[in-house]
Amino acid sequence: EGVVDVCPKAMVCIISNPVNSTVPIAAEVLKRKGCYDPKRLFGVSTLDIVRANKFVAEKAQMDPTKINVFCIGGHSGKTILPILSQVEPKVSLSEEDIVALTDRIQNAGTEVVDAKAGGGSATLSMAYAGFRFASSLMRAMSGEKDVIECSYVPSSITDVPFFASKVRLGPNGAEEVIPFENLSEFEKDKLEKEVKDDLRSAITKGVEFATSSL
Repeated sequence: EGVVDVCPKAMVCIISNPVNSTVPIAAEVLKRKGCYDPKRLFGVSTLDIVRANKFVAEKAQMDPTKINVFCIGGHSGKTILPILSQVEPKVSLSEEDIVALTDRIQNAGTEVVDAKAGGGSATLSMAYAGFRFASSLMRAMSGEKDVIECSYVPSSITDVPFFASKVRLGPNGAEEVIPFENLSEFEKDKLEKEVKDDLRSAITKGVEFATSSL
């Protein structure tokens, strides 16, 4: 509501968890205020990309700044789907590697909490991820071309109304939500049997909270 009152054309970047639900909540509030622009609403899922790059780079013995793994779906647990079949540059991963890396990327937040023995969560890496996304968005708003980041956004590329995928950023926000293609059979199976159902549930919870509590 503060965004609507003070800066109705702001780019709204939601990083507070659970992002799968807080982005739909924000959308409902903006709609109610007559200020909803789907191109200006983002769920910051960049931390999934940062982790995926790091873990795959470790496995491939590469520099994580020289590798790019994109993730689709959502921003928690099984809704995070790293597309390990399309790593850039291409790396050789066995089926066992892919299963293990997918699980580690999906559960990396728990890994950090366990490492801190319950004393905290992923604060520094989350800050870096937020900085990276905000910097990319500001570069695009300033006119830089072909700035692409993954983000959890209002989307029509699947039958789920909010979905994380590659987004081409521009002066007006999300200029293009880029469709994904050529998924492996493993990724297709995960998408249909795990990602979508969990996402729909989280989105429904967010919408119901917004309509009944706000």
